[in-house]
Amino acid sequence: MQQPLIIYNTLTRQKELFKPLHAPNVGMYVCGPTVYGDPHLGHARPAITFDVLFRYLRHIGYKVRYVRNITDVGHLEHDSDDGDDKIEKKARLEQLEPMEIAQYYTNRYHAAMEALGVLPPSIEPHATGHIIEQEQLVQQILDNGYAYMSNGSVYFDVHKYNQDHRYGVLSGRNLDDVKDASRELDGVGEKRHQADFALWKKAQPEHIMRWPSPWSDGFPGWHCECTAMGRKYLGAHFDIHGGGMDLVFPHHECEIAQAVASQGDQMVHYWMHNNMLTINGKKMGKSLGNFITLEQFFKGDHPLLQKAFSPMTIRFFILSAHYRGTVDFSNDALVASERGLERLMNGLEDIARVKPSDSSDDHTHEFVTALRQKCYDAMNDDLATPLVISHLFEACTLVNTLVDHKAAISQADLDELESAMRLFTFDILGLRDDHAAGSGEREAAFGKVVDMVLSLRAKARANKDWVTCDQIRDALKDAGFEVMDTKDGCVWKLNV
Repeated sequence: MQQPLIIYNTLTRQKELFKPLHAPNVGMYVCGPTVYGDPHLGHARPAITFDVLFRYLRHIGYKVRYVRNITDVGHLEHDSDDGDDKIEKKARLEQLEPMEIAQYYTNRYHAAMEALGVLPPSIEPHATGHIIEQEQLVQQILDNGYAYMSNGSVYFDVHKYNQDHRYGVLSGRNLDDVKDASRELDGVGEKRHQADFALWKKAQPEHIMRWPSPWSDGFPGWHCECTAMGRKYLGAHFDIHGGGMDLVFPHHECEIAQAVASQGDQMVHYWMHNNMLTINGKKMGKSLGNFITLEQFFKGDHPLLQKAFSPMTIRFFILSAHYRGTVDFSNDALVASERGLERLMNGLEDIARVKPSDSSDDHTHEFVTALRQKCYDAMNDDLATPLVISHLFEACTLVNTLVDHKAAISQADLDELESAMRLFTFDILGLRDDHAAGSGEREAAFGKVVDMVLSLRAKARANKDWVTCDQIRDALKDAGFEVMDTKDGCVWKLNV
């Protein structure tokens, strides 16, 4: 059931028909977190974006090997070649082993991803577990003449590479732009050129995380890990490499250069990038005071948050915008997402209240017959999840119409409507009905009480005591219960 999936390739800057190198097998590599702090909204967007791609590729018949790495070494301050490793710096401050820091935040990341409904990858390699592969990569680049040694460190020779190939094919930058934008760094004297980047760094005496190599006791540069681990698990040529737009330069640009310098050609066929997240129009950052962790979203304990928001609200919020568009966080936007998610879940829940007829009216049959393909068409157009959600909202409107007996639907069409809605809501978008999961216990606890109150309301209605009827309904509403009078009787549900 392979659909004609179109995806935007950052490398070619255009939409392309997805053609796997070795169909039905697909190799996909996504840059995972650097584990030196709590996961935040910036971690959620790429994880959810590529989780949806992972789900969809598998659904349409591909066998996907999804690799998402853990960066636990070599991620230096300011993404430069000098300064403190962020994990090691935190370890010194907290008087812990660096791997204690890495493991603690890896566990936190996994817990947050599980809450967000993100499926685990096929393989999750750690940079520290692949030092040998990274050293082999560095040696290949040295052997091919695109790197040089300096004071025990090894640097990539961007000038030499640019003479034979082109540095900047992904970001669109030329070497002069890169040099002009480069900062003056301590230790730049080790380099031949300002734009050169570290493949291997000699460890200073106080540096804790270090490994032996032919060049020095040291550690690999940040860019090496993805090239080395992607090739190890997906081969010298694989289909998709993904990550956030902030990684296009320098990280992914350097990955391309390393691959070409070591093996002679490009390693990745399709490059995919999700766009940035902003908060009230500004880039998220600790220095701006608008840095919000996922746990703070879930608990509501941040000054910028008016309330707590569930993990599924965060997921719905992210999927409500196209992955290549900028998403701006605000309380109003999250409240709108919360309501949208509730509307979708209520629509699915209300299908059980629809009473099928012998046949569907023409409009209903036409809508149900087209719904599944409309959702496929949206997904096939570069993962247009907002359009999928729009189609599902239209389905919810139809469900309301059917519940109110304002349209007719056959059992076959009702089954197809529910099947399509559940497929795209749960299996492909990866949403979860947390309300329903928790409402079972709540309804068990409160159900008898509410039913008793509603029986009193029914007696008041029978006596035409409309004031008491309205008072009971309003009191239940204030307590979080929605009461609905239908032709088939009175029904209620507990809202989030």
